Amino acid sequence: MASAFQLEIVTPDRKFYEDEVDMVVVRTTAGDLGILKNHMSLVSPLAVGAIKIKKNGEYLEAACAGGFVQVRQDKATIITDSAEWPAEIDVERAKKAAERAEDRLKTKSSEIDMIRAQAALDRALNRLRVARRD
Repeated sequence: MASAFQLEIVTPDRKFYEDEVDMVVVRTTAGDLGILKNHMSLVSPLAVGAIKIKKNGEYLEAACAGGFVQVRQDKATIITDSAEWPAEIDVERAKKAAERAEDRLKTKSSEIDMIRAQAALDRALNRLRVARRD
């Protein structure tokens, strides 16, 4: 793997992933970002979305609840509140969370409540999208 670099994904509960990879694609607040070895150094906030990992021609995908990515020449580190492989996602729980968030959005309560409900809906829908690709 001459073009590989180190990828580390960390959550508060565990080191979610650590290995040499060929590429990783993350969703930043400015859009999708593809990272290869020798990428320019940067730190960027992550939006809710999928993390797509390419290793040895195979793709892995995980749900990410937002966070930050730090990229250096030979390593990318993702720090997130939550990361889940498709097999770890409880689809029924995610569906119920999406329904609750949609109900909260319909109530038209305070702006803060609406922002929180939209964030909860985004996380639930992302988990469902990733789980369905498994």
